[in-house]
Amino acid sequence: MIFDKIKQKLKSENQVNYNKFIKKLEFDEDSSNSNHLVIKAPNIFIANYVKRNYSKKIAEIYKEETGIEANIEIITKDIKHINYESENISTNTSPSILIPEYTFESFIVGPSNQFAYSAAKSVAENPGKNYNPLFIYGGVGLGKTHLIQAIGNYLKNRLNVIYVTSEQFMNEFRENVRNQTMDRFHEKYRSCDVLLIDDVQFFAGKEQTQEEFFHTFNELYNQKKQICLTADRPPKKLQDLVDRLRSRFEAGLIADIQPPELETKIEIIKKKCELNGIYLPDDVIEFIATKLDDNIREIEGMIVKLNAMAKLLGVSDITLDFAKQTLKEHIKDKKENITLQDIIELIAKEFNIKPSEIISKSRNKNIVAARRTAIYLAREFTKESTPAIAKYFGLKDHSAVSHAIKSFNKKLKEDNDFRIKIEELKNKIQTRKGE
Repeated sequence: MIFDKIKQKLKSENQVNYNKFIKKLEFDEDSSNSNHLVIKAPNIFIANYVKRNYSKKIAEIYKEETGIEANIEIITKDIKHINYESENISTNTSPSILIPEYTFESFIVGPSNQFAYSAAKSVAENPGKNYNPLFIYGGVGLGKTHLIQAIGNYLKNRLNVIYVTSEQFMNEFRENVRNQTMDRFHEKYRSCDVLLIDDVQFFAGKEQTQEEFFHTFNELYNQKKQICLTADRPPKKLQDLVDRLRSRFEAGLIADIQPPELETKIEIIKKKCELNGIYLPDDVIEFIATKLDDNIREIEGMIVKLNAMAKLLGVSDITLDFAKQTLKEHIKDKKENITLQDIIELIAKEFNIKPSEIISKSRNKNIVAARRTAIYLAREFTKESTPAIAKYFGLKDHSAVSHAIKSFNKKLKEDNDFRIKIEELKNKIQTRKGE
């Protein structure tokens, strides 16, 4: 078979990439013809990688073997192509397609999202029975959409699942009102088994939409059908939302997702690199985790940007220096107004001690560790000289500060967990002032 020959040639050129990406591709014979090849990838990330890096090469090998110039189309196995024109509905009102990669297995769990993850998993395993409705809230890019789509992907093969954004629900409602086809709208939304709606905060102020959704909610709830909602804030803080709808949102389980801790953030970045077929060394991953905001979608965009810049510039290995230079516009600058007192207060909170204990003469092990950390960060983030820092912390002279920092740097090099913790503290200091 011609596609097997193409894969073998690509394998001989790069065994590593073959195992990661090419080996998993399948030829869609039913959808292909002599001048149009359709190739199926197992997920959207591999599909995108192959599109960017191998479409042209595949076409070249195909021409060498057959003498025919062909278009190469890369698709994913699970995404169905929908012809909206044949169904006579506007593309503005089309349902969102569940993203196959948004599963419970691909969701990185940490203390910041453990409760929301467990709640979503419980709902998926017992829809309409546990926690109905499920309301997940949190900041942008923290994983709300991933979790409710994971519920949808878990149930889609045995139940009628609808996933839409609040905007799509509103647009579809308006169009059916305009076309006098509300029976069709009701049939769709009130007969499903699982309704997943993203970003319901945008229902605020939309009285007609709220009225319609209130009745849809009641119909599904009374039939013991599962309802899952997301928003950027809890129900009680959703302004311009009618009380009876807010009370419905509060009747089930409310779960929040907080910004990820550094360790969770690092694992998320590693997972995103794996899914995008991108290799980044550990020091670059730690740099991204500590220096970029918590929006995971933005972080993924930066990972892709790094990889794209490296390819465009012919850089074979993405180093820490290259990452710093490429992402410098996205990194928070050190705040010039950070003071010694700011550092003392933050360290005291982190070590669960009083600020006064840090500058005391105490030899308590925890206080000594806090003092050394504060001295290191004071030199790193303030404009104070070493003599000034020595005086502030009650040390003999500037040489004591230099010695403390030297010992601290040695531990940073030797202890990876310690280095990660200090990078997290650095990030907290930088975001604490002037943001």
